[in-house]
Amino acid sequence: MFGFFSIQHYHTSLKEGKVTCLQAVEHYISQIQAKQHLNAFVNVFAEEAISTAKRLDDKRKQGADIGKLHGVVIGLKDVIAYKDHPLTASSGILKGFTSLYSATAVQKLLAEEAIIIGNSNCDEFAMGSTNENSVYGKVLNAIDETKIPGGSSGGSAVAVQADLCMVSLGSDTGGSVRQPADFCGIIGLKPTYGRISRHGLIAYASSFDQIGIFGKSIRDVALILEVVSGKDAYDSTVSQQPAPAYSSLLSDKGKYRVAYFDEALNHPSLDPEISRSIKGLLKRLETRGHQVKVASFDLIDHIVPAYYVLTTAEASSNLSRYDGVKFGIRANQPKPELLEMYKATRSEGFGKEVKRRIMLGTFVLSAGYYDAYFTRAQKVRKLLFDQIQLIFNDFDFIFLPTSPSTAFKIGEKMEDPIAMYLADIYTVMANLAGIPAISLPLFKHTNGMPFGMQVLSSHFNELALLRLSNQLMQQLND
Repeated sequence: MFGFFSIQHYHTSLKEGKVTCLQAVEHYISQIQAKQHLNAFVNVFAEEAISTAKRLDDKRKQGADIGKLHGVVIGLKDVIAYKDHPLTASSGILKGFTSLYSATAVQKLLAEEAIIIGNSNCDEFAMGSTNENSVYGKVLNAIDETKIPGGSSGGSAVAVQADLCMVSLGSDTGGSVRQPADFCGIIGLKPTYGRISRHGLIAYASSFDQIGIFGKSIRDVALILEVVSGKDAYDSTVSQQPAPAYSSLLSDKGKYRVAYFDEALNHPSLDPEISRSIKGLLKRLETRGHQVKVASFDLIDHIVPAYYVLTTAEASSNLSRYDGVKFGIRANQPKPELLEMYKATRSEGFGKEVKRRIMLGTFVLSAGYYDAYFTRAQKVRKLLFDQIQLIFNDFDFIFLPTSPSTAFKIGEKMEDPIAMYLADIYTVMANLAGIPAISLPLFKHTNGMPFGMQVLSSHFNELALLRLSNQLMQQLND
């Protein structure tokens, strides 16, 4: 019986001949079939994965050097391009579309001999916090199938949670990796904006989007990060800084300066049990020699409005390309006029939430409201950036909740988009500032659901972030 514990353990087992890549792939294919009702995957590349596994097994038997991700089975969110494979952003408007190229991150995975098992379900165009906004239907939380898995990368989170793959990639525009990781009881990392190339990632809000990583161990997440990070000629926003060998540099026992916000931990939206658990952890860290202090932060009630003004504005521009001319569906309509075809295609192809955000974004960019909304939101973003920079002059990390609550019932907030948007209160900060953040599965609620804690660090300080995360996860297992 195949069992996965970590990439390092898996590679040791491969080298000792205790398991093969083929056995691993066959295990995951059977798991996906057995748990198909969770709806985590929208496409499974079974034959291709089996063929790749056999080729890698043959290569290893011949004594050749193996890649860092040799035989590692990975899921891709359905917004990340993989050449000659379906790519739909879980939207009807891209029905039948096949990607013409691979994302740079995918190319790097394949270069290190990873096996892509399939495309995972998500909220349409990564717009949503519950994975209920998908043309393929909702994704179920494997811990409690009456609950949402979080979104928009819910399929990627459940794929790791339910042991349908070893690790997975998602995208994080305002918490779409960290929040589902929180609800599913796994690790979710959003790196610094520009740490991973966005080439091949379908754009939602270009100045916020970042590819993120799901896993069950810090070392696995660190290894994926070191592989997919780095410069890329196809992305002018990507950092030119070389990525450290994160996975081999985690054994640090240093003491750190940790900040927290009273405004966050005592916010009326936060579940009292989540607040108590994080406060308790902060006290334990202090007793272990870390410096833990409150930091002043007065923008918490402004960041969600600023985030949704800016992201919807960018979305209204980015999604204008889906018009039925070059790719995706084209609506049949009696009138031959081009404008009518545009309107019919977009009305038919986009779902309710995507239409809502396109209309909101178009409104805030309109001539009469641009200064009142878009310009003011940009000012809030600059104020937030400056405040965060000042905090990191005195502290190494900021601790926050990941979500105000544990995973809630399917359908509970679908009729109240404002309540849904406000649930992003703790995650959007990292995207507005462009800093790295990770959600760690440290706690379990009395309602039986897991919940995590979010740790934020300064720009391109992922190594320290992963080191502290490794400490916290090890303490959890002590």
